[in-house]
Amino acid sequence: MSDNHVYKKIELVGSSRVSIEDAINNALAEAAKTVHNMDWFEVVETRGHITNGKVGHYQVSIKVGFRIVGS
Repeated sequence: MSDNHVYKKIELVGSSRVSIEDAINNALAEAAKTVHNMDWFEVVETRGHITNGKVGHYQVSIKVGFRIVGS
């Protein structure tokens, strides 16, 4: 196995009625069902939906890096 790795990045949007952190966790949990070797994420954008003057739900755009197998 090499000390050098190659990564691919994908962009996801997670949502939650609870919190920004929950929105991130929702996106990662769903992606983990089909994407393997996820190593890191970065938050690109946060936004939300307003309902009756309050936060209806949070949306978080993240980029997720995963290691290409064999690299």
